[in-house]
Parts: sequence; structure tokens; C-alpha cells
Amino acid sequence: MTTPLADKIKNLIKLNGPISVTDYFALCLADPEHGYYRTREPFGQSGDFITAPEISQLFGEMIGVFLVHAWQQHGSPTPVNLVEIGPGRGTMMLDIMRVVRRLAPTLFDELQIHLVETSDRLRGVQRVTLEAFSAKVHWHRGFDDVPSGFTLIAANELFDAIPIRQFVKTGTGFRERLVGLDADDELAFGVGMATIDPTLLPQGSGGEPEGTVYEIAPARQAVMQALCDRLTQNGGTAVIIDYGHMATSFGDTLQAVLRHEYDHPLAHPGEADLTSHVDFEDLARVARASNLQINGCLHQGDFLYGLGLAQRAQALASGKAEQEQRAIALAADRLAGAGEGKMGELFKVMAVSSPKVALAPFKPVTR
Repeated sequence: MTTPLADKIKNLIKLNGPISVTDYFALCLADPEHGYYRTREPFGQSGDFITAPEISQLFGEMIGVFLVHAWQQHGSPTPVNLVEIGPGRGTMMLDIMRVVRRLAPTLFDELQIHLVETSDRLRGVQRVTLEAFSAKVHWHRGFDDVPSGFTLIAANELFDAIPIRQFVKTGTGFRERLVGLDADDELAFGVGMATIDPTLLPQGSGGEPEGTVYEIAPARQAVMQALCDRLTQNGGTAVIIDYGHMATSFGDTLQAVLRHEYDHPLAHPGEADLTSHVDFEDLARVARASNLQINGCLHQGDFLYGLGLAQRAQALASGKAEQEQRAIALAADRLAGAGEGKMGELFKVMAVSSPKVALAPFKPVTR
């Protein structure tokens, strides 16, 4: 089965030759005519995936608890910019604000919400979701447009949707992975001439078999650098939640999801969500180079339980019908449960701060 974007990409390749995985990734998500985020409703049961805030209000509430704690640890400065990059339907921000209003009335009064969102359609959805806080909400097309001042940043499933570059081990070293056409005129992976700087490879590398894939993400580093610059200049904390790995390693993590099922990355361009795993060690390197405090990196389950998820779920279930209590318990386990394939283990949470502050449930990284 072909898609309108597949036809467009094939024509590009016929005209100019194979394209990089980076360009393919970017076209799939952001092509002005047929890009996934331009044309689809990705979230929820009717979409292609369900994000943590859509599973239960518990997730956004725990993020709210963490942000209130961070604000207090910074000395309760005012005024405050509360920034979310890629806010989806606005669900997480709604849950965050409900907690902030209850736990920290001063913070609630003194903050302004800044949503970094490029989709006009999603802005409309966010406007409805956050109607109760409409006087506080501002939208920006770019992070640089957020005004200066003390800043708290939340980024949930932001970095996984930023394009990566891939390199494949060949008989002559690592070469950039490309998307071209096979003998049947179908999209297919191939290898180009561009090589990778050996210093970018993990320490101790050299014995990998041919076909081994290594991923780098300069675009993610640039976004992380922008967050770090903001915190350095204005003070504050950023909490980053995404699925990925804590240590830089080899492996092909490019993946597509279509209607809640995994799909081949080249099968339905523009109609499937395309992502790859986030290298948290790489993000930490950017933060360390900016002299930011890396509060730590935890599995999502440890982070949520450390903030009181179990107690909050118990309170939420109190007095409810048995069916509702079971649903709340299942949602908590889905968000924080340990074990292979569960969000509590697949997803990681990292926090960075300037100036240095101690933030629970992290243990500061000193190296």
C-alpha cells in the first residue's frame, strides 16, 4: 500500500537520489502537505498511541508535585514561566495546574503558562482543555519566543520525535544509512558514502559486526542546548520524560506505530508515527557541558513512586465503586509498573537545574 507522502518521497529520490534517515524522519512527521503531525490525530484510543497523561490524571499530578517541589527548592522565586514543549492535547498541563493551585497558591498566582506548539489544530484542542486557565496561557511557535524569567520546563515525549541520523557498520567502517528505492520502486534502506567521526562512537567500540547501526541526534542536542541556555540565563529546572536508554550504545531504534501496533518505518510514511529511542546519556553530556546540575535519571516507575504515586492513587480510589478503584490501580501500574515492555521501565525521567538544587526523588549526579 502506498501513501501520498510515499509517492512524494519516491519522486524526490528519483530526482535527487537517496535521502538521509534524518530527512525521511522529518518529512514523515512535518511535511506541510502530508506530514503525520499536520494531518493526523495521533493521541488516544482512536489515534495511534496513548501518552502517559492520557492514561490517567495521576501522571500529570505527579509532574505537578515535582515542579512545585523544584520551585520551592529554588527559593520560591516570582514571577514564573511554566513551559511545556509539545503539549499534546493540554491534558498534562491541566493536571499540573490543578495540583499547583492546591499545593502552592502563591506559585499559581505568579505563574504564566507558555505552550510551545506549532500545530494550529492542536492549539485549538489545548485552548478547550485549558479553558479554566485561559487568562494564564500563551502560545509560541518556538521556544526562543518564551519571555525571559525564572523557568520551569516540562517535556514529555518531545525528544523521541526529533529526527536522528543513523550509521551502519560496513566493510569500510560506519556509513550513513539512507532511504532509496529498490528494484520494485519501493522505499528501501541503503548505505551512502558519508562516514562518522570515530570520536562520536561509544568508548571501547571497534568489534561490532557488519550491519550494526549507530544513531546520533544533533537536532536533539540542539534542542537540549536551547533548554540549558534558558536555564543558565534565567534559572530554573527542566524535567524530561521519554522512552529511551540511560547509556549510549549501538542499535537500530527507529520505529513506527500505526493504530497502536508496530509498523515498518518505511511502510506508511505520513500515516504512522515515527520515533526513536532517546539517548539520555547524550542529553546529559550537553547539560554537563553547560555546567548545569544533572539531578539524575530514573526509570519512570521509580520517579513516580518516589513522588507518591501509590499514595495518590489510593486517595483517588477512596470511596469509589470497585470498578473505578480497579481502573485507577491498573492505570497506576501501567504508568509505573516494572518489567519488560512496561512504561515504568521503558520510559526514563531526567531533571536538570540551574543553579544547583537538590530535588527528590533524584540523587544528584556529581561526576
